[in-house]
Amino acid sequence: MDSTIMYIFDLLGTCVFAITGAVRGVRHKLDFLGVVVFACTVGVGGGVFRDVLLGATPVAAYEHESYLIVCIVTGVLVFFLAPQIVGRWHLVAIGDAIGLGVFTALGAAKGLMYGAGPIGIVLSGVFSAVVGGVLRDVMVRVVPAVLTSDFYATASLIGGLLYVLLSKTTLPFALQIIVTAITVTTIRLLAMRFKIHLPVARYWVEIPDDMDVGKKKR
Repeated sequence: MDSTIMYIFDLLGTCVFAITGAVRGVRHKLDFLGVVVFACTVGVGGGVFRDVLLGATPVAAYEHESYLIVCIVTGVLVFFLAPQIVGRWHLVAIGDAIGLGVFTALGAAKGLMYGAGPIGIVLSGVFSAVVGGVLRDVMVRVVPAVLTSDFYATASLIGGLLYVLLSKTTLPFALQIIVTAITVTTIRLLAMRFKIHLPVARYWVEIPDDMDVGKKKR
């Protein structure tokens, strides 16, 4: 029963993340293959990375072809329906927040299933939720949003910590997943609504670029 619940939620999260990845590919003017690759990268990239670290091989995306099929179909649909989807970017952002919550909860749960300690459980959730997006940004030479001021990985981190606490209770597994996912999603949506983000170093000090280091002022 637990594995069935995880599988259903995982497919949901994969679909949502694949949509956001494909849309980002469209916004960067990638061709058909590029959009589909972005959909797959964001859809399953985090899960693959997590499974490799946990030693869960073959990784879920390869063991169950449904994950890649969902990503490919999603990428194709987004490619042809891009104008309608990009015009509703706020809905895509909401879907991304939902995917963040789902992947954080499921990633943390899988970490627990494979015997990870508290820190490993938290990291399993974070990696599941953010690695796909990091790979996407790196592929188009953009500094990953999770490394700058975006309150994204932080929401996932909080969710991972929450799941660790919930796993110590007698709460049914499904409710542990749902509560964690809803919490992360809510935090992310509130962060977007009120523009909450972590402070960055430039607020306190301006560090010169590498090209400026060592140069004398004229």
